[in-house]
Amino acid sequence: MNWIQEVEKRKEDLIKDTQSFLKIKSVLDEESKADGAPFGKGIQEAFNHLLQLGETAGFQTKNLEGYAGHIELKGTGEEIVGVLCHVDVVPEGDGWTSDPYGAEIRDGKIFARGAMDDKGPTIAAFYAMRIVKELGLPLTKNVRMIIGTDEESNWGCVEHYFKHEKMPELGFAPDADFPIIFAEKGIIDLTLKQVTSTNNDANDITLVSFESGRRFNMVPDLAKAVIKNKQHKLMEADFHAYLDKNNMKGKCYVEGDLLHLEIEGVSAHAMEPNNGVNAGVVLAAFLSGYELDSKGRQYVHTIVEYFSEDTRGYHLNIAFSDDISGELTVNVGVMSYQEDKVGTIGVNVRYPVTGDSEQIKQGFSHVKGFNLDLFSDSKPHHVAEDHHLIQTLQKVYEEQTGEKANLIAIGGGTYARSLEAGVAFGPLFPGRPDVAHQKDEYIIIDDLLKATAIYAQAIYELAK
Repeated sequence: MNWIQEVEKRKEDLIKDTQSFLKIKSVLDEESKADGAPFGKGIQEAFNHLLQLGETAGFQTKNLEGYAGHIELKGTGEEIVGVLCHVDVVPEGDGWTSDPYGAEIRDGKIFARGAMDDKGPTIAAFYAMRIVKELGLPLTKNVRMIIGTDEESNWGCVEHYFKHEKMPELGFAPDADFPIIFAEKGIIDLTLKQVTSTNNDANDITLVSFESGRRFNMVPDLAKAVIKNKQHKLMEADFHAYLDKNNMKGKCYVEGDLLHLEIEGVSAHAMEPNNGVNAGVVLAAFLSGYELDSKGRQYVHTIVEYFSEDTRGYHLNIAFSDDISGELTVNVGVMSYQEDKVGTIGVNVRYPVTGDSEQIKQGFSHVKGFNLDLFSDSKPHHVAEDHHLIQTLQKVYEEQTGEKANLIAIGGGTYARSLEAGVAFGPLFPGRPDVAHQKDEYIIIDDLLKATAIYAQAIYELAK
């Protein structure tokens, strides 16, 4: 079977459907939650759009109260091969060259939020299922594209789905890297809550507010602070010098008796914070050089003491690595402070498959002046190298690419960990830059087509 030839026959429709899907702004929206739309209007629009594509193509579909659903290709048996995808995306962030939801094609690439994570790959997997169906290939197993709507936040979607539906015996998520992700680090989200709620001194420089970051799993690309300071001009000059020294962009301006400071960073996925520049940490480092009010001083000094120039947890005494999945990483994703409220620091930790989450919890419990307020732990995931799933996908990848299908571990968390035997499988090919969660996110059209061919063969080999 010439799988890439079958993809080429459907190339124009595949690209068109990818663009249409990417034009839907499917970001979590608390304000537009409703019955049948538990994560907001945009996500529900994307979810319904995908289900409609499935129905139009002749698949059986199911909607579980808007939380999740599936598109199913029936086989003759009872076993299920899962293809786990999600329609929600992280917020677009700032600094895009084109409309983040315009799905513009430039230089052989489709640019849009979700192009790589995970709406582009979802359309590739959908077309792979279509190809297998349209060719009339005999299957003994059912193939289900399980569609999530809350992957970028709290995974309430798959939790709801598997309360009502059978778990596939094996499967893959097209939501990471090729060749095969056989291990995923554990993922912890936690919130540190400032113990002090009021100032106990009077000072010439008061931190009125500090805000940075939208999601725990993103490196913040913008940070803002408001300062009450009688010597605005001196701090403004220092701020501009600080920006120049660190080769960063930002601005400051005065409104009444308040000085506003803003710094631009570089967004990146939390699984490797070093790929970005954390605007919040950089701004906190600037402010830590001033004698702020006691509460504000404690807040910015804590950020600097535990997180400045350290994404591996050394300052917290939680640094750890193993041979399977590498180093522990720490990302300060959300920072929020108001003069008259309790300051919070939201952190995302990715820890190796042999790591101990209790030791990590202990490390954060010792942060001075803060209490550990929230702590969620998604355990690591690992599939043995000799498993049938691994062996089959290695065969497919090597036949389609002519390259060795090495097994790799990631810090990202995919829906694959929802299955006892699940792996992440593409769409990012070796050597390509990882642009997920970054501004000007894109997918290369040739890679989209190539991934579709790989997924089509994989679905057939696993379900035949």
